Amino acid sequence: MAYRIQDVRLDKSAGQIRRALQYAFYDWTREMPKPKRVVTWIGILLQGYAAYALWTRSLVWPVIWPKGILFYAIVWLVYVLGARLVSGMLTSEFVRKTQLEADQIAARQIQQTLQPQKLDELPGYEVETFYKPFRDVGGDYFDVIELADNQTLLAVADVSGKGMAAALLAANIQALVRSIGSTGAQPLALARQINKHLSRYTPSDRFATAVFIVLSRGTGELEYVNAGHNAPMVFGDGSTTFLEATGMPLGLFSSAQYESGRGVIPSSGALLVFTDGLTDSIPGNDPTNRLREVLADGSRATMSALKSLVDPQQNEDDVTILLVKRTEDSASGGVAVARRV
Repeated sequence: MAYRIQDVRLDKSAGQIRRALQYAFYDWTREMPKPKRVVTWIGILLQGYAAYALWTRSLVWPVIWPKGILFYAIVWLVYVLGARLVSGMLTSEFVRKTQLEADQIAARQIQQTLQPQKLDELPGYEVETFYKPFRDVGGDYFDVIELADNQTLLAVADVSGKGMAAALLAANIQALVRSIGSTGAQPLALARQINKHLSRYTPSDRFATAVFIVLSRGTGELEYVNAGHNAPMVFGDGSTTFLEATGMPLGLFSSAQYESGRGVIPSSGALLVFTDGLTDSIPGNDPTNRLREVLADGSRATMSALKSLVDPQQNEDDVTILLVKRTEDSASGGVAVARRV
């Protein structure tokens, strides 16, 4: 769901002077806070003015003034002042980015602890997960939570945007799902409560798509709410069923209405839940069909095949995959595997 904002770039046909000005005043200062950026521009202009004065032999050309050693002294002072301003701002920016990098490393480590590192075994099922943030931290969230009465809650969410802000909201959703889901709340109640919380406590431009699915392990039956998320795919018996949206994304309107839907994973079938980072990274005009072909293959290397579909050159968002396979005998022991990248 990422909103792609392209960097401002001049056309290659633009003149050399325009490209030089863009480099000096935009390319390497665009990430600075505005006050630092202005001071840096002033420093650049002072250095440029000193060079121009030296070339014209005057501070107020065409009038030749001042003359002699005083002129060179003033030009030197102006140039040094500009250089000091630029150097000081660059040093300050280096320190700021170093601190940001340290914070991002800490945030990545914390986010990794929030995602399931090891999944509990689900008798009769094989569960595999894949998560790859586009940046150091991401706005995708997934979880597999054991419930009472032989049920399992599967949750996947995709927060608008990327980076630290999206990661903070994803962590908030994770805490809400864990606290509300542990009480045995069904997908409909889960979606309604989280939507009200996000609508009240998050900025109006922040929202998240999500899918909450309760799997009854004995029968393979699914009860779900799809809050504006990519439709999960249930494959079995040679056909594919999509768990279409039953409501709008979470956090847009506190009064949003949601409905629950039902499905079933047939014996030897599979459930695929993913974020749009997966489909957006698959070349071609019909990525959904590519996913269907992988599920239809039926091999045990399904997750590897899904990951191989991702084209790094097209990948511009976090990628999350949750794959649940039902074995032929749902009463037999299954294996849960969590794979992280």
